[in-house]
Amino acid sequence: MKNTKKAALSGLALTASAVLLAACGSAPEETTGSDVVEDDFLPCLISDEGGWNDRSFNQSAKEGMDRAAEELGIEPTEMESTSANDYAPNLETLVSEGCSLIISVGFNLSAATVESALANPDIDYAIIDDWADNDFDGETDAPNIKPLVFDAAQAAYLGGYAAAAWSAESGVNKVGTFGGMQIPSVAVFMDGYQLGVEKYNEDKGASVELVGWDIESQTGSFTGGFEANDVARQTAQGVLDQGVDVILPVGGPIYTSAAAAIQDGGDDVLLLGVDSDLAVKDPDLAGITYVSVLKAIDQAVYDATTTAAAGDYDVTPYIGTLENDGVGLSSFHDFESQLPEGLVDEIAALQEQIVAGDIVVESPNSP
Repeated sequence: MKNTKKAALSGLALTASAVLLAACGSAPEETTGSDVVEDDFLPCLISDEGGWNDRSFNQSAKEGMDRAAEELGIEPTEMESTSANDYAPNLETLVSEGCSLIISVGFNLSAATVESALANPDIDYAIIDDWADNDFDGETDAPNIKPLVFDAAQAAYLGGYAAAAWSAESGVNKVGTFGGMQIPSVAVFMDGYQLGVEKYNEDKGASVELVGWDIESQTGSFTGGFEANDVARQTAQGVLDQGVDVILPVGGPIYTSAAAAIQDGGDDVLLLGVDSDLAVKDPDLAGITYVSVLKAIDQAVYDATTTAAAGDYDVTPYIGTLENDGVGLSSFHDFESQLPEGLVDEIAALQEQIVAGDIVVESPNSP
């Protein structure tokens, strides 16, 4: 396990939002981060085993924490887990260091986070991609945990539609996906992806096939973890071998295994990113990254941290949707000029219909 802290910031923090005193017409009063931070506030973050450099959900969470800490003029504590065995010890370390807020990154930390939160009721907690409801009674298992969850199926629906459009235009008519662990925060992407492909087929009278997932049976191709290892490479290759020309790997670093299989095989296959904008986070892969299905994990962590710092922490669950910009689709970057005619407008229209409730993306894994 690793314990890393940001370097101390010098000088004043960035200026916070000022309040206009309209009654007397005076100029806005500047405040600094320290003015809106409770005494001895210490925000803390613990990663899943993917680590801070996964170019996905762990890294996004860290960026959100770091941005909040920089603006507040404080120094966070960040614990990097290298295996599941690190979760409980890392949480114990954060408690012992006096953390005011502890944010856990990922479904896999749920049990350890609940145990820690129950033992430390005066500490605020949040967890990404999980309800912290391990007894499945419909309520968070500890009253001081705020779930930060995302209806990624909505954005993946748009990604599936876009993938199907590309594959239909190429004449291949086959797209694929595979996941890391089969957990709701992974399968929700795959559900939305399939529904988007089906929507394209329905609208266009097309017959694009999906390899690697079936929403009805909830079965598909999984690596069993989030490591970019031989298993991930073999799983990716198994999907590629079925003749797809677009693939969606869902599970942090496993996208690198898919990219390696594509590049080594010389296949004319495009990749979809998840969580973060892969073409930006890993520019070496911009040439094969078609589009990314985004979750605004960084913003959710930032918001949780800044509200806790101000003493306004609210454990009401946050659900990221297309409507509140918690999920979305990235730019097509290098592929903008190569898209099927009208695709961008079609995706925009689909998004509007989802936000309006005219299209309901029904994933059994949605939060």
